[in-house]
This record gives sequence, structure tokens and C-alpha cells, in this order.
Amino acid sequence: MPYSHSISHSKTSARHRGSRAGACAGVLLASVTSLFSFAAVHAAPAVAAPAPSEQTRATAGVDAAVQPQSKPRVTAAVLSLDGGSRKPLLYGEDAPYDTASIIKVDILAALLLQAQDAGRHLTVQERALAEPMIRNSDNAAANALWREIGRAPGLEAANKSLGLASTKGGPGTKWGLTRTTASDQIRLLLSVFDNAATSKTDSPLNKESQAYIQTLMSRIASDQAWGVSKASGAEYALKNGWLQRTASGLWDVNSVGRVTADGHRYLVAVLSDGSASMSDGISLVEGAARQAVSATART
Repeated sequence: MPYSHSISHSKTSARHRGSRAGACAGVLLASVTSLFSFAAVHAAPAVAAPAPSEQTRATAGVDAAVQPQSKPRVTAAVLSLDGGSRKPLLYGEDAPYDTASIIKVDILAALLLQAQDAGRHLTVQERALAEPMIRNSDNAAANALWREIGRAPGLEAANKSLGLASTKGGPGTKWGLTRTTASDQIRLLLSVFDNAATSKTDSPLNKESQAYIQTLMSRIASDQAWGVSKASGAEYALKNGWLQRTASGLWDVNSVGRVTADGHRYLVAVLSDGSASMSDGISLVEGAARQAVSATART
């Protein structure tokens, strides 16, 4: 492939139990302050994650210098779909993170918005790309649809309609280096899942578009059923993202989606970086998701 940068998708079966602790957390958007600790997180064993390939290594490559960090960062955002508020509770600093492959939900939302604006449905070819992009995290499909939506400018135009205020598209072909915040990811999820909570939605995505994304996120390949799903029972819809930074060797691991816990529905976004391994990152994200949902349920 034409890039010398590398991303590693690890497909080793990981049995991870860990504690990668984040620190205190502030409930920012709800104007509530509290402490929230991710210490002593014990994660359930991870399922196998997708394997590296020459194609995936070349996709959203990293060539910028990465500043070393002493410990991993993590931010979790949770919004109850059964509550009256449309502002998420945030645990950790609402700072920008690399999206890695969670951007694929945003790419599909942008594609659907563009199709709606043109008064058409997705073509057979677009669906043939969209479905593996979400269900299998296929990077070749994401490459093609990133070009089709107009790369970063097209993404950002769609995000303006979706209400995302802090998401900046990656440079050139590097969609995985899009920067986002946990609160923006909740806004994106709300535009996809809000019709599950109310009979009427203000989302610019019509009900057909929402249902399409929901269906794909509910049928994620079994080897990717980790992340925010660990805060759920049997019912969840999610998209995960992971990449290893070339300069530091550290991992970005993210997970976003809708979960059901104790009969209540939540939108959850957990973003992290600086983990020493992918399995450490998964442990951190899963522990943060469980604790954030549990803390939100008590508010």
C-alpha cells in the first residue's frame, strides 16, 4: 500500500483481566460535579479482535509525533434514553481523542444524509460497502465511502446538521485520525437512536436511515462484541475502534453504542488512549463503561 505508516488491528484471542485506572471524573454537561474512579476495574475476558493486514495498516496511518504520556486517559459519557434530559453525564475530561474506527458510524450517517438530501436511497454498491464497514469494521469499505462523502469537509458538513460541535475530520485519507469528544459521540448516537426513545425525533436522519444504522450496529461480528456491550445485558448495538500509534506504540481504544442495563436504555461513549496494549485498552474501556452506566443509573 502507498503509506509507510502503520495501524495494527490485533486478532489475538485476548483473555484480559485488568485494572487500568483512570482518575476522577466530573459530571460536566449536567452542571453536576462528582468524583468517579475507574480504579480496580476487572474486565470480562475479551473476544478476539480483528487481525492486522497490509490493507488495515495503511488506512488511517500516523506520522505525527506523539507526546509520551505517563498513564492512559479515558473519558466516558452516558445518556439515559428513558430520562427526560438530552444532556449526557460525563466522567473524565471531555477532551478530543482519535476516533479510529468508531468514525465509521459517522461516515455512514454522512452518506445517508447526503442521500436524503438528494432524494434517493443508498445504491446496492453503497450498501455493499456500508454493511461490512460497520459489522466487520472493514477498512477498504471505509476508504471508499470516506472518498464518496467528500472526506473531512463532507463529514464536517454532515456533522453540522447532526449537531456535533467538536469533531474534526482526519487529514486527507486518514479518516481514523478524526478527532472527537465523548459528548459529540453521544450527540451522534442520539441522532441514530432517538426514535427508539420517543415517537418523534428531531434527528436530521429520517426513520429509515436511523433504522438502517441501528440494524447494522446490532449485528456486529461476534469477534468485535467487546467494549460498551459489557455494560449491557443481551441487548446492545455498538461500534468499536482501535489503533496503535506508530511513534509511541501506545493504543487508542474506543467504543460507542446503545446498551440495556436492568431494563433501562443508555447511550454510552467511552474514548481512551495511551494503553500499553490493545487488551489493556479494552479492559480500561469495558471497566469505564460498566462503572459509568452504574453511576448514571444511581443519579
